Amino acid sequence: MLAGSLVLLLGLSRGEQFQGRVSLLAEPVGQTEGSPANYGEVVTLTLPALVELARSPSVLLAAAPISGFAPEELRERVTVELVPASGLARLSVRAPSADRARTTASALGQAMIDANLLGTAGRLRTLDPRPDVVTTAPDTPLVSGLALIAAVAAGLATIAIRRLRPSGPRHGAGAVRRALASAGIHRTVTVLRSEDPSVADRLAVLGLAAGEPPRVLPAGPEFTEPAAKLAATLPSDAPAGGSSVVIVAGRHRYDELVATASVLPPDAVLLAVVLA
Repeated sequence: MLAGSLVLLLGLSRGEQFQGRVSLLAEPVGQTEGSPANYGEVVTLTLPALVELARSPSVLLAAAPISGFAPEELRERVTVELVPASGLARLSVRAPSADRARTTASALGQAMIDANLLGTAGRLRTLDPRPDVVTTAPDTPLVSGLALIAAVAAGLATIAIRRLRPSGPRHGAGAVRRALASAGIHRTVTVLRSEDPSVADRLAVLGLAAGEPPRVLPAGPEFTEPAAKLAATLPSDAPAGGSSVVIVAGRHRYDELVATASVLPPDAVLLAVVLA
């Protein structure tokens, strides 16, 4: 949620941008008999030049005072789209306010009409009396979608990390020690995992420190086999009544661990808990 909220806040806090759009339509004008100019040919050859005309110095200089932008800045805000086989061109300009976008689009459109690009064969006129204005930023649906994706991705990453964390040696150690404390064992006890390839070596080291190999006890009937397998990897000379003990218990089943730890002899020293 925090990641999604942050993306939403950043997206919606961006400055507003508006786009003014005006459509220019090429149409024929009355031609005198014998005039060499053909409307269709003129439009076909010259209409693509509207893209460059909109960014030409003469058009930009004419529209700049009305738009409030410098000609160089206005040039970067203008785009022209030609509609194939229609004689129609769509002129768009970006501005920080709706009124400014509308005024600038009108000024640019009029400047392009005044340029008389089609000569005597035709003329340009605006298709609509007022330019259309739309909000381009912030794009609320887009920002909301990105925020949702960010929140989902962050949630999936959190779940993945939590699922991977059990492979680490520290996962569950706090819960195990709290369970042991409830059984009256307050000393530090090593918490290991049965899938750790170094578990036998670490238990052997603990046994050396204790002065005797530890006995391996299951916390319940279902842990008898894992306990036997673990005991087989340890030195076989562990005394039958040795005080060093290792308990094999289940993950998140600390009631069985508490029950087993509670009935250990008073002289027993719990060296480690192995979670199977």
